[in-house]
Amino acid sequence: MARVAAHLSVAELEARFRAARDATEARHVQAIWLLAQGRTIAEVSSVLAFVPRWVEELLQRYNARGSAALGDLRRHNGRAASVLTEEVLAALKERVQRAPDDGGLWTGPKVAAWLAVRLGREQVHPQRGWEALNLIGWSIQTPRPRHPAAATPEEQAAFKKILLPRSKKSPRRIRTARSRSGPQMSIGSA
Repeated sequence: MARVAAHLSVAELEARFRAARDATEARHVQAIWLLAQGRTIAEVSSVLAFVPRWVEELLQRYNARGSAALGDLRRHNGRAASVLTEEVLAALKERVQRAPDDGGLWTGPKVAAWLAVRLGREQVHPQRGWEALNLIGWSIQTPRPRHPAAATPEEQAAFKKILLPRSKKSPRRIRTARSRSGPQMSIGSA
């Protein structure tokens, strides 16, 4: 029988298991909960489909550091944002209300260039510009084209002059091979 440190009682482990929102954390807590009930490492590994060595490692982590050692610990490996901070995103949200300096629409590369100037960097990767636009909820939207009937008669006449004249040739026929699936039959003679 494995020795489980008394960081949490069996009832507290059960409550934490049932309240877990993350599947990884739930399974880790369940493993410790089952061990605290007196089950063996082999039983817990077969119930949770973990190899026995992983159950032993979870038990060691729990005994050493408590319940903070359970769950997916990779989520806290990253660094704080250095480019797309809240301050920069707020300034960008205000800036995209006006057209870019070169006109046109805001794009990922244009936002990246603006970010580079704002942050005093040589360059910012265009992907960061696109991510920044997504983070502030910005989407590139262009108005739908107007219907041709909405044009004035002068605009319609100018457009018709641009069109090329149609060819007077008849279109070429596409030749097809005869069927090879059986003898040729006539439906006219019976």
